[in-house]
Amino acid sequence: MFGLGTPELLAILGVAVLIFGGKKLPELGAGLGKGIASFKSGLKEPKEVKQLDEKAT
Repeated sequence: MFGLGTPELLAILGVAVLIFGGKKLPELGAGLGKGIASFKSGLKEPKEVKQLDEKAT
């Protein structure tokens, strides 16, 4: 994973906890997950619209 080992990931997590606080991290994770899901569905949408257009003609 990008050449990051366990110590590096733990250091990044520690810095994130210091910056955002322990209570805010789950909210940030949920928001990131929703954003990724929305992005993936947005990538699939044009293909579905194109297929529907071809079926209509």
